[in-house]
Amino acid sequence: MYWALLDFTLVAAATLLLGQAARVVHDWDIGYLTLNRDGYTTRRAIGVNGQLPFPPVYVTKGDVLVINVHNSLDVPTSIHAHGIFHKGASYMDGAGLITQCGIPPGENFTYEINADRAGTFWIHGHYNHQNVDGLRTPLVIYDTEPAVLDYDEDMLISLEEWYDNEFIPRMKEILNSLVSFPPPPSFPYGLINGINGNETTPITFVPGKKYRLRVVNMSATEWFKFSLPGHKLQIIEADGIDSVPHTVDGLDLGPGQRYSAVVTARDTDMYNYQYNATLYANFVPYIPGMNPRYYKGLIEYKAGAPVKTVAQSDSSQFVWSDDIVLKALDSQPVLSADKTFDWTISSKKYSNNITLSILDEISFQPPLVPPLFSAFTMGDLALNSTVYGPQTRAHVLRLDEVVEIIVRNPSTLDHIMHLHGHAFQVIEYGPTGVPADSKASPITVRTFSDWPMRRDTVVVPPFQYVKIRFRADNPGVWMFHCHMDVHFAMGMAVLFVEAPDVLQREQTIPQALIDMCQRQGIATSGNGAGNSGFNLTGLPPIPS
Repeated sequence: MYWALLDFTLVAAATLLLGQAARVVHDWDIGYLTLNRDGYTTRRAIGVNGQLPFPPVYVTKGDVLVINVHNSLDVPTSIHAHGIFHKGASYMDGAGLITQCGIPPGENFTYEINADRAGTFWIHGHYNHQNVDGLRTPLVIYDTEPAVLDYDEDMLISLEEWYDNEFIPRMKEILNSLVSFPPPPSFPYGLINGINGNETTPITFVPGKKYRLRVVNMSATEWFKFSLPGHKLQIIEADGIDSVPHTVDGLDLGPGQRYSAVVTARDTDMYNYQYNATLYANFVPYIPGMNPRYYKGLIEYKAGAPVKTVAQSDSSQFVWSDDIVLKALDSQPVLSADKTFDWTISSKKYSNNITLSILDEISFQPPLVPPLFSAFTMGDLALNSTVYGPQTRAHVLRLDEVVEIIVRNPSTLDHIMHLHGHAFQVIEYGPTGVPADSKASPITVRTFSDWPMRRDTVVVPPFQYVKIRFRADNPGVWMFHCHMDVHFAMGMAVLFVEAPDVLQREQTIPQALIDMCQRQGIATSGNGAGNSGFNLTGLPPIPS
């Protein structure tokens, strides 16, 4: 059931013997496949080199990951290494129409990704939400130093949901002005390491050994809970940031989130056990067998041994992963904010009868010129947010200023917010917009203790706010968006334009990226409309 990882010792030793970082090269031909992944529906999907799932990517800290992409689709594509900061190379972030134009059909582009920190990440499509249709795989960067807890073996567990139809047709239904909103709910199936969650091979444990489980939720919309009854999990990493070990019963992961946890095997092989993976969403109706969907697999100590059922209380009594109680291993002190943004998540129906998502009072729409190109080419005017266009909701940051974001969610839906180019400190959760007649348990303010955990993807629960902080120490243009792809496609995003004056001095856009845009008729200089100064003529009007 798990992707067995390469032996860390061999990888690290090879790097040390070479005396320099390795260039790890992968050739990816991104194309269509027709297959049945969930055991129920045969449909078109997007894979790599004729495979889906396609293999995870493994490198060692200090390596350069080189991915040579050929686009065999009939539309543009791009890839994003989720959780990687791309310091000094913001143009490698892969956000389509933000930091690059898409790779046109039939063409090639090479991504060079500096593996400058260890951890658990993933790579996914970032053009027209192609990740939803299969363009996604885990990325593991091994450390060259021992982990905070010893372990004998490394295992990777990827979790996904899978819909019976492609993303673009589903979005057309959602954005159809002639159809009532929201449309009927969808109920996807769960995949574990790329295949039907009920058909995965066992996790093999040896009595007394310790295992690092790297668990990645690569879903586009839904959450997963993962547990191994009869075994405790000691969290040692969240989203590529090492944590002080923290013991839990299970992991609760929103789309895009990752955890590493060390599990100690039982001391006998007399019994086998089961793991649980629950796919769920609180924004669609509860229907037994459809939401949530329960998947069980075997933790095998000895082939043929009886499976021991572990008596357990209701899972609400479990200790689940919770980033506000985690502490970053490096004990980075809490940052003091220089600037605060206070935003409320919402949705609005516009005059064209289409409902769009709102963050920071605007529904996001990319401009005609990728904003990173504007940041490079507008000179001193790049420091003025107006030049990026009104629907980018761009916020220009000074180098090294500390930014605090408060995201408020006065609704019944969970949201999951991801920041490109950074890991942020998780400072506080608290109540917001709770209905006066609510019968739910009171929501309390919860803050970090001692020092905060950092991560790049955070859940904003219903009727709660989350407060996060980061230092603007990475010149570039970085998205902050909901990682539920439906909400992202409906406009739940903003941009941070970080130190464009420093960006212009220290970085240069590769000519291959410029050429790729120009071959598609996309301007590569000027403001968001491709004009000079503040002349934004040509941008579509803001919806009313």
